[in-house]
Amino acid sequence: MSKPTSTATAKAPAPRKTGFLYNQRYAPYVFTLPFVLTFLVFFTYPVISTIQMSFQEVLPGATKYIGFKNYENLFNKHYYRAIYNSLIYTVLTLVVLIPLPLLFAVMLNSSKLPFKNFFRSTFFIPALVSIVVAGTIFRLMLGQSEGAIVNQIIGLFGFEPQKWLADARLGMLALVLMATWRWLGVNIIYFLSGLQSIPNDIYESASIDGATTWQKFMKITVPLLKPVTIYVLTISIFGGLSMFIESFMLWSGNRSPKDMGLTMVGYIYQQGFEQNNMGFGSAIGLSLLGFTLVLNLIQLKVFGLFKKED
Repeated sequence: MSKPTSTATAKAPAPRKTGFLYNQRYAPYVFTLPFVLTFLVFFTYPVISTIQMSFQEVLPGATKYIGFKNYENLFNKHYYRAIYNSLIYTVLTLVVLIPLPLLFAVMLNSSKLPFKNFFRSTFFIPALVSIVVAGTIFRLMLGQSEGAIVNQIIGLFGFEPQKWLADARLGMLALVLMATWRWLGVNIIYFLSGLQSIPNDIYESASIDGATTWQKFMKITVPLLKPVTIYVLTISIFGGLSMFIESFMLWSGNRSPKDMGLTMVGYIYQQGFEQNNMGFGSAIGLSLLGFTLVLNLIQLKVFGLFKKED
């Protein structure tokens, strides 16, 4: 008996797509091309131009090479003050905006805390406010008159009215308070995302072994949040050293008393745009870039990011 023959015909394979975009050799370069072009146009080219201008005296319609004169002129009291203010501001914001958001994130991640979504939204709302608006509000709140809101509040506790924006220490405190108010919620979100990626089984196992809440925080939470902490630390260092608008708005310009609010970016703006000295401003900008790279490389080295895994 002969076997029945199948009347169904096999489906023909779909034609293989060919072309430049479907070539396995060139496809990766096509997909990375937008990033490469963006990097070259918006970072590499400006940096190269800035390096070139730092060796020039740039005047409207004319440029002249002057060698290292711009770098020699860096070492003055205004430059030292700008470095000091930027570094102090960065350190103080790190001291506040690393541990405080971490503690709040742990609290907001707890299942025992009621109204968690409300608190998360409340902490994050300041980040949506324009820094220009925030700076103006803080300037009005920290006015030197007795009628200023902050002076009224401290007056209730028996303290004398303060000239917040005329004293270097109080002015720095005002900048740190503004940074805390604005960026606390953002850092809380970062830490919350890291906390939610930690399996609960680890905490349950630690509880069975008799670990206290503090021990679980120090031995589990902090080590497992190391990647998030490094990220927050890196962007906080960059944000601290690049701060400008906050100071500009708080003192209604870039001319704070005795340069108490002058930052590195403020000094670049002052020399490059206000005094039309783009060559000197470029030299300041490159020194700021160097500071930022060195500080971030140091903190990455301290956290062991460059160590080879066994």
